[in-house]
Amino acid sequence: MMSDFVKDKVVLVTGAGGGIGRDFALALAREGAKVVVNDLGASVGGEGRDLSRAQNVVNEICAAGGVAIANGDSVSDWDAANHMVTQAVDSFGRIDCVINNAGILRDRFFFNMSVDEWRAVIDVHLNGAFYVSRAAAPHFKEQQSGSYVHMVSTSGLIGNLGQANYSAAKLGIAALSKSIAMDMAKFNVRSNCISPFAFSRMIGAIPAETPEQKARVERLQRMGANKIAPLAVYLASDAAAQVSGQVFAVRANEIFLMSQSRPLRGMHTAEGWTPQGVAERVIPALRPSFYRLDRSQDVFDWDPV
Repeated sequence: MMSDFVKDKVVLVTGAGGGIGRDFALALAREGAKVVVNDLGASVGGEGRDLSRAQNVVNEICAAGGVAIANGDSVSDWDAANHMVTQAVDSFGRIDCVINNAGILRDRFFFNMSVDEWRAVIDVHLNGAFYVSRAAAPHFKEQQSGSYVHMVSTSGLIGNLGQANYSAAKLGIAALSKSIAMDMAKFNVRSNCISPFAFSRMIGAIPAETPEQKARVERLQRMGANKIAPLAVYLASDAAAQVSGQVFAVRANEIFLMSQSRPLRGMHTAEGWTPQGVAERVIPALRPSFYRLDRSQDVFDWDPV
């Protein structure tokens, strides 16, 4: 059933040919948005191209009475990012929201990670989020309105093994979003992040060899990607006009507001610190507040609701 929560909003969703991005595109169209479905059609590792992934989602939206167009540009290319934004404006007359969802994985332990594996993930996630967001910024400024929704991950917000490239990119996106929110506030433009817990092609690529890994993947398989979409639709809507600079997490039927870095405890001395003073006074006082080397599943250690 068609609704009008984001009626006539023009929304560009990157990486929308499957998984979470596809559910975003479908939900936005159901709520009245005109959707630019971007997908390079690459593998989880970033290889290959296939516009049919994006076109299939467009066909699905149009068959249900919605409005959508396909785009096969790469978010990791500045000119291509500008082209997808230009396509949205040329096709629909404006752009109201960018959802930076496109991503790849090149998981490997840090000590074995190659430069190419590092660069490929940073290029798609972090550079891609900047390129597409920056391409839309002049339109948002001129309109005096707009919304960014960036997909991040508890791999970066909390931590995970074997994902130094992905974790760094996702935490970088959270900082990028906060900067966008601050820099663009005077133009009535907002920027927020969603950290999703859901089974997708990328999650399906996670190794599941040990009993613990298998149990983790099984839990994720029970969390549908469609559970993330309602929050994304809300953040794209005028109802979220006063929401900016926040990081949310969605896990099945749970929505969380994630903390952001702030001072926990401090010490000072009029004389200034020496290494010995740090060792004898500062570290013992602060140690009870140290963070452990937690992974995402250590913090979210209960079954999803």
